[in-house]
Amino acid sequence: MKLGLQLSNLTYEGGPPKLGQNLATIARAADDAGYSSIWLMDHLFQIPPVGPAQREMLEAYTTLGYLAAHTSRARLGTMVTGVTYRHPGVLAKQVTTLDVLSGGRAILGIGAAWFEREHVGLGIPFPPLKERFERLEDTLQICLQMWSENDGPFEGKRVTLAETLNSPQSLSRPHPPILIGGGGEKKTLRLVAKYADACNIFGESPEFVNHKLEVLREHCEREGRDYATIEKTVLTRMDVGPNGEKVGQLVETLGRLSEVGVQTAIGYLYGVDSIKPIEVVGASLLPQIAGL
Repeated sequence: MKLGLQLSNLTYEGGPPKLGQNLATIARAADDAGYSSIWLMDHLFQIPPVGPAQREMLEAYTTLGYLAAHTSRARLGTMVTGVTYRHPGVLAKQVTTLDVLSGGRAILGIGAAWFEREHVGLGIPFPPLKERFERLEDTLQICLQMWSENDGPFEGKRVTLAETLNSPQSLSRPHPPILIGGGGEKKTLRLVAKYADACNIFGESPEFVNHKLEVLREHCEREGRDYATIEKTVLTRMDVGPNGEKVGQLVETLGRLSEVGVQTAIGYLYGVDSIKPIEVVGASLLPQIAGL
């Protein structure tokens, strides 16, 4: 099993003046420890499960570009980009730029968007769910076309492009991996089966995750997609304890998720800004789950 580090709480000691320094230190430590990927939320206000909206939140792709300069191995992506935030062609260009400047380490994490408050607050259109999913499918098709040799026009259900020119092309070939976040059984997991290289399901319960993966398997059968080609990831919270005393418990949890098919666990790590938990992950947790 592989681990991804999600950075969702950006309220660190020293506040905004030291935020860049703290993020660079965290990212370097995670890269050195053996995390396979580093993820940022793509939000403009802090979200309710993490903290008040007024807390620190950075624009995701600017920050990922910064982290690219402070890491050398881990892949970099959003968990996940709301399809409403950016024009699809611009999003493809941003992910391509990140991929080129990071040496081929970008991941496109994407979903249908949900946090209405930040849309209303900053004047971003927030269409009904049906339209958001139509825009999501258009965006997936646009990204794939822009990462191909086809630079011609695109006409989707909601989006039209006169040309899909993308130069320079991504270093990741045939394209940066696409991860679709969410466990919606009728739409989201169908789009995973049709377009994505990875899924992401929220939940620590192996039974819940197993059910969602079985639904994904059924969609793959209908789409003629090889289920085995999709990386199965979960989003969770991880606590190794101040001195690693909870590592054993976490190994058991990840082991149960592995048994139902999870290949990568992406998680918020308690106390991450102190760096010690990252070191514990590298020294103790990762060696124990490497064979899962």
